[in-house]
Order: sequence, then structure tokens, then C-alpha cells
Amino acid sequence: MAQIVQVEAFAKHVNGVGGGMQEIFPNDFDPATVVPEPLPPVVLVDEANETKQKICEREIVLGKNVHTTCLEVTEPEANDDFTGDKEAYMAGILARYRKSLMERTKYHLGYPYNLDFDYGALGQLQHFSINNLGDPFIESNYGVHSRQFEVGVLDWFARLWEIERNDYWGYITNCGTEGNLHGILVGREVFPDGILYASRESHYSIFKAARMYRMECVKVDTLMSGEIDCDDFKVKLLANKDKPAIINVNIGTTVKGAVDDLDLVIKTLEENGFKQDRFYIHCDGALFGLMMPFVKRAPKVSFKKPIGSVSVSGHKFVGCPMPCGVQLTRMEHINALSRNVEYLASRDATIMGSRNGHAPIFLWYTLNRKGYKGFQKEVQKCVRNAHYLKGRLLDAGISVMLNELSSTVVFERPQDEEFVRRWQLACQGNIAHVVVMPNVTIDKLDDFLNELVEKRSTWYKAGKDQPPCVAADIGNENCICALHK
Repeated sequence: MAQIVQVEAFAKHVNGVGGGMQEIFPNDFDPATVVPEPLPPVVLVDEANETKQKICEREIVLGKNVHTTCLEVTEPEANDDFTGDKEAYMAGILARYRKSLMERTKYHLGYPYNLDFDYGALGQLQHFSINNLGDPFIESNYGVHSRQFEVGVLDWFARLWEIERNDYWGYITNCGTEGNLHGILVGREVFPDGILYASRESHYSIFKAARMYRMECVKVDTLMSGEIDCDDFKVKLLANKDKPAIINVNIGTTVKGAVDDLDLVIKTLEENGFKQDRFYIHCDGALFGLMMPFVKRAPKVSFKKPIGSVSVSGHKFVGCPMPCGVQLTRMEHINALSRNVEYLASRDATIMGSRNGHAPIFLWYTLNRKGYKGFQKEVQKCVRNAHYLKGRLLDAGISVMLNELSSTVVFERPQDEEFVRRWQLACQGNIAHVVVMPNVTIDKLDDFLNELVEKRSTWYKAGKDQPPCVAADIGNENCICALHK
């Protein structure tokens, strides 16, 4: 009975029953407030072998159901044109939403988005429906496009990844996942019976691609750093030696920011009988694909090596108000996908068809403003600040790991989910991470550290609870729990 009452109440909320204007946010609404949610229960798994310790497994903590806070769409009143009530109502909603965005931006550390950008000069273009549908290099009959900006951006990345203008094909995607979906699709078209190999720490979009394309997918073990384990890769290659290999190489893994050794992957393939006509490599460079060229001693991602495609996100290191990305592949591979479309008077080898024509302009604008030198300075700043954060965590007695070529700082997962949500940390199992981006300042890191240290003093009171052991996640040398100090 109680459930029926709740459903009826929700139906009234959605349909606006009861008359009058619905107040979406109460007057005392505070966008900075994080609604406390209970910690997930800790499941103790007692092994039959008494020599093994009890293992603590966390349940995945999901965010709250947005249906409970959604902003309903209501019909205008008959006299709205005269009263202006609806416009005032929507203006109030947007003003409070903007305030909440500003507040949440202050406390963002866990996801690889550069929030430091200013595209005010491009506001003049927001009145146009810019759509780059079809092939970036062939105009369609739809004239409101930004192909000239898009190809300019693609040429910039072609120079960065060392491939001649006439030898590559690419396009600006709607997100990093689309770049991975396209890269794996090209690999499958080149080798229809190929097996997809990806490390266990690859982005989930790689395994999504395998499901979508019904590809056989082999997960390869990783080293403690998160980098692909080429010894295990060799074993799994030899078990499927009769089929071509399609390999995803991570230029920065999702959780640990590990960079797969591209040269070692190629060497492993060649030493085990896979010549270049029997493998296809896609490089997922979502974040670090743009940072790596500016990191000293970093291995080079280049089309001068036998790779098939590279993708990178545009909204991550570059910074953009909407998700977007760049996907480049070799021209010789794209003919298997490309089709003439009479309706467009163009060709199409993209995944989405219609594509955001504003995104190329945003990317073009930033690339022109910063250039290679500007990005180099920002990469150096991010790496320097990441090492600063690692040092502060160590000084506070907190287990921490930072890969050499990374700005992703991995540490023990905070015990309080309210703290996790406040700082928008990305967590997996017993670890969390901060991704140090160009907008993350020393002051912001200090605020985070000070609050974390204060909270830990209540989580781990003397003689009571102890910080978790994360040696299994980041290695004995990086864990400073009571056992590994």
C-alpha cells in the first residue's frame, strides 16, 4: 500500500497535479550540500585455507536515482505571453543550476577533465546549427558546417603523431569512446576473423566494442603499475596463433594512468610470428595521448611505427565545454568502411553520421592559442603538481602510487562516501585517484589534503581502526599500512 501511495505521489509530481507553479528547488536549496548515503556493507569472505587472510570486498556504490530530483517539463499557461511567469521561472532554475555548477567545479579532482578554459569569443556562433555530417574531407549539400576547422585540427594531430596529410583519414568524434569504437571497428574490418586483445585495465569502452561487434576478446593480465603484461600477452597470442591479432594499447589506463609499452607490444607480436600483415594496433590515448609527446623520456606514439589508429579525447587535456575527441587512422584502412551517400552528396565512414560542428571550432581555437609550447608548459605543470600531491600524501602517512609518465595519483580509498562524492573522486575497489589537470592548482590540492587528513583522524582513531592494506592494488613498496611500513 505504501508503495502505491509513493507511485501516485510521484505521478502527481510529474503531471503537475495540484495547481500552481512547481518549485523545483526549495528556497533553502544549497548546491554545495552532499546528501550522505550509507556505506556499502563490507562482505567478509572466509577462505577454507586458514593460512589465507580474510578478503574485504566492496560493493559498487552507485549514485542516487536522478528521477527523484529531475526537472520536469510543464506546459505554458495560456497567459504566459503576457505575464512572463514561465520565463522568470526558467531563469530562476538556470541561475541556481549555474550556481551549483560553479560549486561542483570547485571540488572536482577525480576525473580527467580540464575545466580551465574560456571560449567567450565563440559565443557569437551559438545561434547556428553547425553539423559536419559525413566525411570531414568531402563537403555535403548541407552548407552550415565547420569542415575547414575540423581538417585543420586533424592536420595538427597528424603532425603530432607523424603521419603525412595524404596518408591519414580521421574525424572529430563526439567522445573518447567513439574514437575507441571506430578504431576497433577499423581493425575488425581489416581482419574480420581477428581476435581482440586488451589488458584488464583497458577502458570499458574497449570491451563494449567487443560486445557490439561480436568479436572474440582476450583479456591480458597487467603488471602492478597497470601496464600490459607482455609475458602473458605472449602466452595468449601463441594460444591463438592461427588468427590475426587486433590489439588495444593504452596510452594511460583509466585508473592508474599506466602507459603500455608500445614498442614491447610490437616486439612481442613480431617475435611470435605475427608479421605486420597479421596485426592491427589501436592506441587509446584518451588523456595521455596528448600529454605523452611533451613528457621527457616518454615512448613515442607515432604512425612511423606499425600502428593502425590513435584516438584522444578533446574535452580532457585540451578542455572543451562538450565531450569530443579525435580519431586518426591510415587512409589505406578506411576504404573498407567508407560508403558514398547520395543523400549527403558525400561519403561516410564515421560511426555517428551527424557530428557536432561546434566542437572542431573549440578545439581549433585552443590549439591556435596554446600551440605545442603552451601544451608543453601545461604538461610540465601537471606532472610537477602530481609529484607534489604524492609527496604530501606520503608525509601524511597515506599509501600512494604515481606512475613515472603519469599525472594520475592513486591512493587508498577514503572510508567516507560523502567525502568521495564531495571531491568527485573516481574509485575502484580499495583505491581512489586524483587526476592532476591544468586547472588543478597547489592551493586546491592543499585544501583537499588538509580535509582528507582531518577526516582520516576520525576514521582511524588511535587503537581502533587501521588504514587498509592496498599492497595488492599498488604494490608493497607503495603501501604504508601497519604491515608494510
